[in-house]
Amino acid sequence: MTKKRYFFLILILGTLTALGPFSIDMYLPGFPTIAQDLKTTVARVSLSLSSFFIGISAGQLLYGPLLDRFGRKKPLYVGLVVYILASIGCMSVRSIEALIVLRFVQAIGSCAAAVASITMVRDLFPVKDNAKVFSLLMLVVGASPMLAPTVGGYVTAAFGWQSVFLVLSVIAGLILLATVFFLPNSYRPDTSISLKPKPILLNFWSVLREPQFYTYAFTGAVAFSGLFAYVAGSPLVFMDIYRVNGKVYGWIFAFLSVGLIGSSQLNSWLLKKYRSEQIVFGALVCQVIVGTVFLAGTLANLLGLYGTIAMLFLFLSCLGITNPNAAALSLAPFSKNAGSASSLMGALQLGLGTLASVAVSLFSVHSALPMVAIIAVTSLLALLVLIISRKNIAEPIAAAAETAAVVH
Repeated sequence: MTKKRYFFLILILGTLTALGPFSIDMYLPGFPTIAQDLKTTVARVSLSLSSFFIGISAGQLLYGPLLDRFGRKKPLYVGLVVYILASIGCMSVRSIEALIVLRFVQAIGSCAAAVASITMVRDLFPVKDNAKVFSLLMLVVGASPMLAPTVGGYVTAAFGWQSVFLVLSVIAGLILLATVFFLPNSYRPDTSISLKPKPILLNFWSVLREPQFYTYAFTGAVAFSGLFAYVAGSPLVFMDIYRVNGKVYGWIFAFLSVGLIGSSQLNSWLLKKYRSEQIVFGALVCQVIVGTVFLAGTLANLLGLYGTIAMLFLFLSCLGITNPNAAALSLAPFSKNAGSASSLMGALQLGLGTLASVAVSLFSVHSALPMVAIIAVTSLLALLVLIISRKNIAEPIAAAAETAAVVH
């Protein structure tokens, strides 16, 4: 594979992965305008965000068997078309109820892009390079929280909130064209895979029983749930407690995203010297130390605004190293049913992450403590899961694998 082709594949897979996050962040600045136009409240508008999270969680399990049964590209085409149609529908809604439903449908469509891109990493690249590829994908994905709210704010101010969904549909259309003409067929359809409920559940169970999968999928999902706690809790912490305005909060959010992006690229350098399983363990140890210091500083009321920003930056930096390696190790044992493994891994991440964000909301007080406590606890739990479960792995498959076939 030439460097040019390698870069182009990473770019397409990265945009597929980023479609969901971009869909979440881009319309956030338009909440007040949406509420005014649809004659409702901002709280009701936020339910359209909740329905998107529910849809993207449910869709993870839907597309895994489809990608294994029909190949990678056909389900991806269907998902992107569903996304485009739902985005166009969001432009013309006249009630908040319709927006909530269409955002759910839009999320179902975006799941095809997320699951397919992760699965195709396993198809297209040597297993030993998967962690590096996931780090490069995170570079593209990590740009979404930096760009999407800013772009969405300008688009909303200039053309109205409906235009945000027009932009999203155009983006999805361009991704669809790139997928059709430039993305290779990385997997031949497997007609032996049944789409009946019982075989699908048995297939998921066979994936879940693989020691390397459940060790690193649960480790990564528990660790990643701290990110959801941060996303759910940071508006309260920065805008309510520390009284920064919306623009300053946006800059803080962008700065913290640099930690996630930068560390994921540091991971590419670390992979030249260490194995993925070594890096995951080291990063989690650092994450636990950061979480413990963060929790102690918050309880003692010692951190303040800048201290909180610094601790969140360190936490996200650890996560940027943990996540790509855990994902690569989770998928390494699979080739035939990599789609199912990818969707199950995504469902675990989003399911546990949703629980973490709900917990932050339920225990919300005028304090950063709920957010920080969940970050500290999930970091410790992830390390414990890794230490206890990895004893069941005879030898990590990513360490032994050397090649992966590409089907054109």
